[in-house]
Amino acid sequence: MIRAALVLSLVAAPAAAQGIEGAFVAERLADLDLFAPYAHAVASLALWALLMAALLVGSTMGKARARTESGMIVRDYSDPAYRRDRAFRNAIEANGMFVAATVACILAGASPLLTNLLASAFVVARVATAAVHVFTENQMARSATWTVGALATLGLALLGLWAALA
Repeated sequence: MIRAALVLSLVAAPAAAQGIEGAFVAERLADLDLFAPYAHAVASLALWALLMAALLVGSTMGKARARTESGMIVRDYSDPAYRRDRAFRNAIEANGMFVAATVACILAGASPLLTNLLASAFVVARVATAAVHVFTENQMARSATWTVGALATLGLALLGLWAALA
């Protein structure tokens, strides 16, 4: 419904300028439901944005035990402030690839089932990665959850590329 309103706002004004009835355009656009098959992928993008916001807020909380001359928190996984900061920075590093790959899948018309599955797997893995970062010092668990998220992103990128070239 929101998508139809957005597309309507982009199409109705030029259509009206050409004498095409606005109600006719609105009816045709309401019949389109391009994003419904990708509901989980779109929800994953929204959940990812919320997780990033939570990690941003968390990264500013508390006082670090030590800082470098440049003001950065000293690398010390026993310091909760460093772990919160690192969780946010790690999420930023994954952000662009996930968003680009997911949007590419949707725009290229890739398999909705695989797109939804991989996007959802990415978000679950990244929630786990953030939790491990913030609440533990377990390097093996961080690496494992990061790998699952990276493989999901790689799968999305390959799926989107395949759909675009097919």
